[in-house]
Amino acid sequence: MNLVSSTSAVPTARSRGLLGCECCGLVSEAAADAARCPRCGFALHQRKPQSLQRTAAYLMAAVVLYVPANTLPIMATASVIAGHESHTILGGILELWHTGSWDLALIVFIASIAVPILKIAALALLVVTAQRKSRWRQAERASLYRLIETVGHWSMLDVFVVVLLVGMVRFGAFASVEPAAGLLAFGAVVVLTMLASASFDPRLIWPDPADDD
Repeated sequence: MNLVSSTSAVPTARSRGLLGCECCGLVSEAAADAARCPRCGFALHQRKPQSLQRTAAYLMAAVVLYVPANTLPIMATASVIAGHESHTILGGILELWHTGSWDLALIVFIASIAVPILKIAALALLVVTAQRKSRWRQAERASLYRLIETVGHWSMLDVFVVVLLVGMVRFGAFASVEPAAGLLAFGAVVVLTMLASASFDPRLIWPDPADDD
């Protein structure tokens, strides 16, 4: 039996006039969209309002800021011995690699370069397929969304590391570390991808006949 093709015949909560609260999880009967949850008062929606538009807007802003996030310095160091130096994300990865810290270089590369690119690409795939009401690999796309949500908790790793480094390395006139413009751009990319993920409604992965109207 083909379970994927048979799902369209299964009654859904939406078809029965039931809406789930995104805040407390209560499923209740609602006569119209934007009704209020009887338990917590949160607005109920059959689908998140303008989910695809808001997700696409956040993604486009993240793509624009991704370039300066990786080309501008994320921190500047000043010391009596080395003088003033600026460090980009890519420069830091190469420096770690050349000094033999391959494991740290790999961690920074995955957290700073690979994860943001893959997250943006995955969310773009979800938006495009949801816009087309595609039923292609729905279970896999739902798993992809859950993976994005899980990875999102570690998205600020680089920002935390630099902030901790800035707070720890304070030697007055001998040495100092200051955050630079690239860190702000990178933090903005992380926040925008998190907002894009939160704006996307995973229920759009499973379109029903009501969505085709």
